[in-house]
Amino acid sequence: MECLHLTPATAGGLFPPLPCAIEALPLLGVDFSSAPSRQKPVVLAGGRRVGAVVKLDAIEQFSALPALAERLAAPGPWLGGFDLPFGLPRPLLEAWGWPLDWAEAMSRYARTPRPELQAAFAAFCAARPVGQKFAHRVCDGPAGASPSMKWVNPPVAWMMHAGVPLLRAAGVTLVGHEAGDPERLALEAYPGLLARAVLGRRSYKSDEKAKQTPERLIARKDLVDALEQGRQPWGLRLRLSHAQREALVEDARGDTLDAVLCLLQAAWGAGQPRGGWPEDADALEGWILGAGTVPAA
Repeated sequence: MECLHLTPATAGGLFPPLPCAIEALPLLGVDFSSAPSRQKPVVLAGGRRVGAVVKLDAIEQFSALPALAERLAAPGPWLGGFDLPFGLPRPLLEAWGWPLDWAEAMSRYARTPRPELQAAFAAFCAARPVGQKFAHRVCDGPAGASPSMKWVNPPVAWMMHAGVPLLRAAGVTLVGHEAGDPERLALEAYPGLLARAVLGRRSYKSDEKAKQTPERLIARKDLVDALEQGRQPWGLRLRLSHAQREALVEDARGDTLDAVLCLLQAAWGAGQPRGGWPEDADALEGWILGAGTVPAA
């Protein structure tokens, strides 16, 4: 089935319709890094959805951000789930006196050096009571995600600092935030959302060699088995080759599996109105694919 190309006049702006029939739409899941390398590249999982089946077609790796930018700037169509925050918490921006318009806030964020941002984050936290140091977006709690202002463990603030400008420069539509090419649609994903729905608090990955234990290997096997059988809240079934299954299980860092989890989130979002954004979602903060549809462990 061929894709139906849309003109700008028929595009839906911040929430454009799918650029082609869902069965023909290439889907992407991207496990992002703000500083990729050959040892820890950005991993992109590509696939398609037919009914309740999501087929993994290919895994791509990018050891440098310019190569990823070139891949994303190429003509679509595609819909992708990206593992990085797309927005800052409204309470943080209000406290800083920054613009409460997403495009203006993200432009200012991108041009502010990281040391300056880190000092501003730390000052904000220092002025708040114990247990409430970080500001959260509305979607963080339902998704079980770290606050997007967190600059360590994990440094998602720096992922946003690198990733959002990259996506904007590529000219994609950041669904709910900024209209771009209606045939290349980017949504915020968080692989922990689906992983926790299956595994609870069991850990399945680690970047540290000493923590790449047999228990985590077993957790990866259990997670992959569940995804193949559709034993997750959305009922989508992952279709893998034997070699792909082995690759997901053997990647002790979990980057390949995380990219596939983002792919499944993209597949779910492709079948939802507004890409899964609730009607009352805050366009300044953004929304994580599937937040609120999966119990946060």
